[in-house]
Amino acid sequence: MKISKLLLASVVASSFLLGNVAVNTASVAENAKKAGLVAIPESQTELLKLTDPKGTISPEKVELGKKLFFEPRLSKSAIISCNTCHNLGLGGVDGVPAAVGHQWTPNPHHLNSPTVYNSVFFAAQFWDGRSPHLEDQAQGPMQAAPEMAAPKSLVEERINSIPAYVEEFKKAYGKDVKVDFETITSTIGIFERTLVTPARFDDFLNGKEDALTDAEKEGLKIFIDKGCASCHTGIALGGTMQPFELAAKYKFANVGDFKGDAKGMVKTPTLRNITETAPYFHNGAIWNLAEAVKEMGSTQLGIKISDEEAAKIVTFFGALEGRKPTVAYPQLPKSTDKTPKPDFN
Repeated sequence: MKISKLLLASVVASSFLLGNVAVNTASVAENAKKAGLVAIPESQTELLKLTDPKGTISPEKVELGKKLFFEPRLSKSAIISCNTCHNLGLGGVDGVPAAVGHQWTPNPHHLNSPTVYNSVFFAAQFWDGRSPHLEDQAQGPMQAAPEMAAPKSLVEERINSIPAYVEEFKKAYGKDVKVDFETITSTIGIFERTLVTPARFDDFLNGKEDALTDAEKEGLKIFIDKGCASCHTGIALGGTMQPFELAAKYKFANVGDFKGDAKGMVKTPTLRNITETAPYFHNGAIWNLAEAVKEMGSTQLGIKISDEEAAKIVTFFGALEGRKPTVAYPQLPKSTDKTPKPDFN
């Protein structure tokens, strides 16, 4: 009888513990949603409502935009493409503290290249938020002297001198399309709208309770409890303009001269694929992710995040490593006698 009672008690206790695990899992997911974290939708229809609200995406435009994204002849030197700084094989970044452009020029403000993956979800583009969307953003680096250094007229002349490109624009937009700078750059933006990387974190918020490990769930809970989700929020876990150095001075503030927009606001980096996009911060001054987490605690939240807590938060970040879309490197159309030659001056 005593053995039977002990077995019964054991079964009841086990059921209680298992029930608590399920409740806790559901609670973590629910708290994440309450904190403003949003999953990438599983439904392609729902996803397109977010990535293509104006219905601009088509297979022809995406394929053409991909070629232009990898096209080095859009730069003055004809050796720098969008993919140079936003390498799709390296988490959408270049892996160096400050972007390097025309004539091997480092960014004069020592600005780090943000990832292009999931950038469609950002409320603003560039560290100072000066562009509202991807199609507009693509125009800046192409013309900037320390980056691709190509005037609008040169970009238009290069593309229009290549008949195969002109034909692809007609196929994508119709025979009366004007292949001008705005159409060229907006086509790149359309391709970038497809660079979405759903992760196990999204599976978890979408109802798959075992998508995260217990350690990742614990890290997510700490991430929320510490207040990290107050800025790293929404579907991008970032991408909005926020005040910087709220509680203390950033310890590497003297690296570069960037101070944010006119109001001192800085675009919050996305945490999606954050484990793949070192170095961190606008000036790429921190390489270690746990160190970056602790620096954010002191600079933005005014709290001390311990080594153990930072490590657990970084463990959660592993669940944000997304499934990348397959992007085959394109074969680009050949130049002609009319194509302007590379210019390294």
